[in-house]
Amino acid sequence: MKRHVARKRFGQNFLVDQQVIAEIIELLAVQRDDRVIEIGPGLGALTGPLLRRLDHLQVVEIDRDIIARLQQGYSSEKLTVHAGDALLFDFAQLAGDCRAGLRIVGNLPYNISTPLLFHLAGFGGYVRDMHFMLQKEVVERMVAEPGSSEFGRLSVMLQYRFVIDRLLDVPPEAFNPAPRVHSAVVRLIPRAPAELSARDASQFATLVAAAFAQRRKMLRNSLRSLFDDARLTALGVAPTCRAEDLSVADYIRLANSLA
Repeated sequence: MKRHVARKRFGQNFLVDQQVIAEIIELLAVQRDDRVIEIGPGLGALTGPLLRRLDHLQVVEIDRDIIARLQQGYSSEKLTVHAGDALLFDFAQLAGDCRAGLRIVGNLPYNISTPLLFHLAGFGGYVRDMHFMLQKEVVERMVAEPGSSEFGRLSVMLQYRFVIDRLLDVPPEAFNPAPRVHSAVVRLIPRAPAELSARDASQFATLVAAAFAQRRKMLRNSLRSLFDDARLTALGVAPTCRAEDLSVADYIRLANSLA
């Protein structure tokens, strides 16, 4: 089969370290009848080991050459390939009658990882868990605590919807070509609907985006169109705070006061 050259426009860095691959497969602990969707299977580092443990695997891939390789290398009885952009893909259509929920995995392209995480968050109700390889800095933002410089809009929006655990750090040399950054594997488990206490999810998202739009500003300035100093104080938030100083619970409380 013709050698595939990694394409920069798709952010391709192929996982090749067999020890890392084995550790990820062990962490996933898939069962035969799990409904697993892999995003960006690439040259099949995880695809092959997953197929040996699953009755069936579905993948989402945008690169036509890789799609052809996958269709040539695996039977349609074992592998379903969805050709297209994961940023636009409707993952809910794959849930069907699966009561246990989808299990989504992937070595996500670093150049689209943040918008892709926001896109995937919208399918939390259909998901059992998600395991992703991401740039280490992105994972640090995902799990960041309030008050830290890494804590931002991504932290709030994902921590609101998911329990997030950093599982494994992966060095650049585990990939070909080697990226200029370190990577990490992270697990996201959707919170129960009863835990999602924002009364208006859209209002919550708008508030968080406004707070972090100019994160160095005090909240009395960044949220001026929504709250005056007296109202912030009444809600237990100091007007002189900055966006990263508030917890997820604080943002929920502020959003619910507007709903």
